[in-house]
Amino acid sequence: MKTETEIRDVFSECPDIIYGFTDLSYSSYQESYHSALVFAVPYGEQLTPDDYTEERFEQGIQSARTRLESIVAQIEPILQKHQVKYWIPPVAQENETELKALFSFKTAAAHAGIGWFGKNDVIITESYGPRVRLSAILIDEIFEYGQPITAGRCPDDCTKCIDICPCKALKNQQWTVDLDRSEIIDYQKCNRMRSAFIPKLGRKNACGLCLAACPFGKQ
Repeated sequence: MKTETEIRDVFSECPDIIYGFTDLSYSSYQESYHSALVFAVPYGEQLTPDDYTEERFEQGIQSARTRLESIVAQIEPILQKHQVKYWIPPVAQENETELKALFSFKTAAAHAGIGWFGKNDVIITESYGPRVRLSAILIDEIFEYGQPITAGRCPDDCTKCIDICPCKALKNQQWTVDLDRSEIIDYQKCNRMRSAFIPKLGRKNACGLCLAACPFGKQ
């Protein structure tokens, strides 16, 4: 399939980026698009609690976002050339009540086999732990799909992310695919703490301490 081959060629030039395809049989978008391409760009700095600062973590987020946008800019012309219908879901959450995006990149990443939900409710990859930024493109075409991950692989006795959480929002719950996120994290509590920094920073606090503490992906 030319479309898939050309997309994979893009990623062959970026070997540090993790990517995969998943069908959308689990999603409400399955009637409009057959598949999702999901990819994870590692943060430039793989911070640990010893060298973590909020400013450095925010810089890592922005750097990864720039790379994501560059990848999307290379893939869009491929889809347009082959006249394939696609949609790039927004990253932003729909509202401050449910705190959910229109399309979950994390759920798609797990279905594509990129990683699993950690005890911090963030996608954990073998290569970089949770220190990645996700993006996705919904595509109305069939690809070779990854093997879905349906259960967490965090050690049962690891509580590093739980212990470091400044607002104690994490519940030390191992993820499974049918588990509601409210059983893993008190998202409202996390959001209130981050939102309290808006007057000072002009944005929510990035708060990546649970990512920095994760032992997965550390050299």
